[in-house]
Amino acid sequence: MKKILVILLGIFCFGTQSFCVDELTRIQSEIKQVEQKHKKLEEQVKKSDKTVAQTKQDLVRTADRVSSLEEQRGKMQLKIKELDAQREKISKEIAENQGRVFDAVSGVLYMALRPSFDVTDMHDYVLASSVLSGVSQQFDSEIQKASQRLDELERIRNERSIEKEKLDRSAKKYTLERNALDKLLKTRSAQNEKLKSQQVALQKKLRALSEKAKNISELSAGVGSSEMSADARFSRRKLNLPVRGRVVVRFGEKTALGLTSDGWRIRTHGDALVTAPADGVVKFADTFRGFGRVVIISHKNGYNSVITNMGRLDVVPEQEVLAGEPIGRMNADKSEMYLEVRRGNKAVDPARLFKEEN
Repeated sequence: MKKILVILLGIFCFGTQSFCVDELTRIQSEIKQVEQKHKKLEEQVKKSDKTVAQTKQDLVRTADRVSSLEEQRGKMQLKIKELDAQREKISKEIAENQGRVFDAVSGVLYMALRPSFDVTDMHDYVLASSVLSGVSQQFDSEIQKASQRLDELERIRNERSIEKEKLDRSAKKYTLERNALDKLLKTRSAQNEKLKSQQVALQKKLRALSEKAKNISELSAGVGSSEMSADARFSRRKLNLPVRGRVVVRFGEKTALGLTSDGWRIRTHGDALVTAPADGVVKFADTFRGFGRVVIISHKNGYNSVITNMGRLDVVPEQEVLAGEPIGRMNADKSEMYLEVRRGNKAVDPARLFKEEN
């Protein structure tokens, strides 16, 4: 292009050499400036891409630490709750035991204050001796039980104190990690602004699809997926669940409504962090009736993962995500995720792809 301009200018300026030399110099200077600006812009884009990529990597690492801390804290809180229940039960048993010990002591004192050694009434004497011996044995037994339960109560108190200290120590670490995660999410959100500004038409299309779709299957089919090949494998190694929790309904089992489940129901805790199960592109991120906020991620080889009952979304459609990158949080009032995996128009058993939490 630069050469063409020079040639055209040379033909046009034939005979007006002085003017053309000046004009040529000016044009060449402008072209050079444009090229320099273009080069700077390319460098900025590359730098921006590197920054976005680094943010994603930082998000994956921080999200894993936050999820682990949330899981640990949940276990510690459950342990403290169990210890409190044990403590309450033992305290109640000790109170009941005190009543039995009091009855036994009362019996011993009664016999001790009314001894009868009258040989003329030997039958009463033997009977009184037997009763006194029985009361004494009961007294010893109750004292031993009381001592054991008191020791158990002390052990539980000590264990609870240790768990509480661990929980308190983790609180500061969790706060720091959570703040770091939130800061990274804000950075990524700012990086997504450009993507959001280009998505007005896409958002309208997705909302129309959401209103039209009758169920999750139709919604997943409507957003599309990556190209399929003859090889149905998705990942050679098992993927991590998008949320830490326990599978309570499996693929093919009956739901509470008597329907056959096309996915897994995973019980977790409210506000739990949700992450992308694998690399992919977000195809849908919005509310869908009966399922709360829903994210659909398209993965390689025609697979889609459908993640529901989320309370907060931190991604937008057409955003690329890495495995383990945070995409939002669970609904604080509904701590049960429905996870469905689809390949094309068919539901796939998540057991083929995902590791289960113990």
